Amino acid sequence: MRTVMITGAAGNLGRAVAAAFKGEALVLLDLKAGDLGDAFIATDLLDPKSVQAAVDQALARHRKIDVLCNIAGGFRMGPAVHETSDKDWNFLLDLNARTLLNISRAVVPAMLGAGGGKIVNVGAFAAQKGAAQMGAYIASKSAVIRLTETMAAELREKNINVNCVLPTIIDTPENRKAMPEADPRRWVAPQALADVIVFLASDAARAVHGAALPVAGLS
Repeated sequence: MRTVMITGAAGNLGRAVAAAFKGEALVLLDLKAGDLGDAFIATDLLDPKSVQAAVDQALARHRKIDVLCNIAGGFRMGPAVHETSDKDWNFLLDLNARTLLNISRAVVPAMLGAGGGKIVNVGAFAAQKGAAQMGAYIASKSAVIRLTETMAAELREKNINVNCVLPTIIDTPENRKAMPEADPRRWVAPQALADVIVFLASDAARAVHGAALPVAGLS
């Protein structure tokens, strides 16, 4: 049985990923427990001390972390780049990139000590090119892709696979409410995206390093 750590575990995608890893030992990180049960560890991903304490607790309980799924993140439209405030810029860079950095700094040393592991990050399909009113968001998710590639280059010889998925709009209640005129059948179901994440964390993807895999729905 592997130990699978999931950040942002209380969100729609986090819960779907946790369900997709049924049968594994789960470590579920988020600010609030929701209905996550005994596997939950309260964690502020923007606080390195909180992150390290959560990882230490997980290691004390399970002795290893085999898989890290970085699900925590978020989306926000914004103004033009020249009108972007420090607050909006920092919010999205922190939410999408700094959280990944903080958890990686705590988990990767444990994986190196154990002889390997799998890391799957969540980028965004939109982050492959610029788009109006999305500067801070695209910059933050582009950072996720570049960090994924860099970590893969650094860790592939250490038996650690690092890859990311690039979803389009995810079919969540929040997105349906925000876009009532859209057709959610064209979006990505959380369960479908979770299946791709599980694949990248599996031995079947052992030869895949630094991939940024588009997941565009219609399934």
